Amino acid sequence: MESLKAPSVPSVYIRTTLSKTQFRKPMFLNFHFNLTPSSSFSLVDKNQSRFKLFTAISSTVSTEPANPPEPELETRSQGEKFDWYAQWYPVMPVCDLDKRVPHAKKVMGLDVVVWWDRNESAWKVFDDTCPHRLAPLSEGRIDQWGRLQCVYHGWCFNGSGDCKFIPQAPPDGPPVNTFKKACVAAYPSTVQHDIVWFWPNTDPQYKDILVERKPPYIPQLDDPSYTKLMGNRDIPYGYEVLIENLMDPAHVPYAHHGIMKTPRPKNRVKADREGGRPLELMIEKLDINGFNGSQDFGLSKFIPPCVFYAYTNPVVDQTNGSATSSGIEKKMSVQRKSALIFICIPVSPGSSRLIWTFPRNFGIWIDKVVPRWIFHVGQNLILDSDLYLLHVEEHKIMDAGPTNWQKACFVPTKSDALVVGFRKWLNKYAGGQVDWRGKYSGALPQTPPKEQLMDRYRSHVENCRSCSVAYKGLNVLEVVLKVACIALIGIVAAAKQGAMSAAARTTLASMAVICYASSIWLAHFIYKNFHFHDYNHAFR
Repeated sequence: MESLKAPSVPSVYIRTTLSKTQFRKPMFLNFHFNLTPSSSFSLVDKNQSRFKLFTAISSTVSTEPANPPEPELETRSQGEKFDWYAQWYPVMPVCDLDKRVPHAKKVMGLDVVVWWDRNESAWKVFDDTCPHRLAPLSEGRIDQWGRLQCVYHGWCFNGSGDCKFIPQAPPDGPPVNTFKKACVAAYPSTVQHDIVWFWPNTDPQYKDILVERKPPYIPQLDDPSYTKLMGNRDIPYGYEVLIENLMDPAHVPYAHHGIMKTPRPKNRVKADREGGRPLELMIEKLDINGFNGSQDFGLSKFIPPCVFYAYTNPVVDQTNGSATSSGIEKKMSVQRKSALIFICIPVSPGSSRLIWTFPRNFGIWIDKVVPRWIFHVGQNLILDSDLYLLHVEEHKIMDAGPTNWQKACFVPTKSDALVVGFRKWLNKYAGGQVDWRGKYSGALPQTPPKEQLMDRYRSHVENCRSCSVAYKGLNVLEVVLKVACIALIGIVAAAKQGAMSAAARTTLASMAVICYASSIWLAHFIYKNFHFHDYNHAFR
């Protein structure tokens, strides 16, 4: 097999079995990862023989000069090729879709419209193009009969994409609405784990693809004992960089300093303010279907093209149980389990979409009491804190050439093993980058001003039902506070001398000041959490 060479990084043998070790809290989540591996997502293949895999060298650095062997970053084999258009792709969480309107989305460079067909009680995914004059159907509406209507000329379509009504066609004329060219391209679609998925191929042979292949199954998202709030955001850098970043726990104490807490091993002297340390990351198995990873704090799995998740072994809590017949109270063991699940969606060059959820079987009451948008405020801050770094990084990778990643980047430690494993999979099986099928020239969009690049409203708020409702409500409250301030001042000014005591005047004036100050603070809060929040690393 042909190999692409990268300088100064040796290849090593990687173990293919896992030891049953209690893992510590992962650095890239402020929760415990405590999930038990299931048969669907087994990370251990005991019969798998050892194989050679390009990772990173040990964190132990020799002081003797040496020319280590170069790594083997294999090109894709002729027999196995990952087909980017023969996969299920997530579109959006159901919780963020409004059944009353069609929604425009882009996935794999395809413009699609997602809408609720109440006649079939199912979410549908169509090509976002009316066959008449190519107007976007996502700008249309759902009519009184539950059909998707193009508002340009009123053509209506059912859940199968068939045209059911053309207003301009004479009733006694030929049934032009039944012609094949009058139909909309409908993609196979389904809902799994409360997420709408679609198969990006409208060929009739894939009409029943759901019978043969289903979207990736994640048991924790089907377990009713878990809480699983979801979030989504459009990201202004590409799919490859998004997945790499999520696979890299070593950046957390630096890029997210002051936002995310990271574990600090006992009896270890901090080398710097942030407390970064060597990490032991390994690839357990890599093939066309992705790879398994292990680290000293847990396990992880990449299921191409979209799913990356991580978890650790359960943590056992001792809780009070029932009293026995002898009067001795029996302790009950409760396993606390949680996971971190990222679903990364290729949108277009330089653009991706992230759906995230952190399922856990403890502290469930918190999610029932605290509104979802409160969690999103903090989660968006985490995304913003390295967003600009990754946007610029992607442009530099593109300048060097995506296929030259291993030559442009120097990855000498084991903390980069998962990132290198992803690049190995991408290069060996998937052609080195997303297959856009010639839709794009390969150039990335130009970098806009930071305030536009990191705008939360367009990238998240308007696509999140919880944050959208909170945004509208807080804006109404801001207006109410300002009106109250003006009204209180008016009452004090209009009151005749002697009609109001000095104490009452002082109270109303104080209330006016409080209302004004609150409106100013609230305006700042809204802008900072729903529009733009810069992150200056130099002052963190």
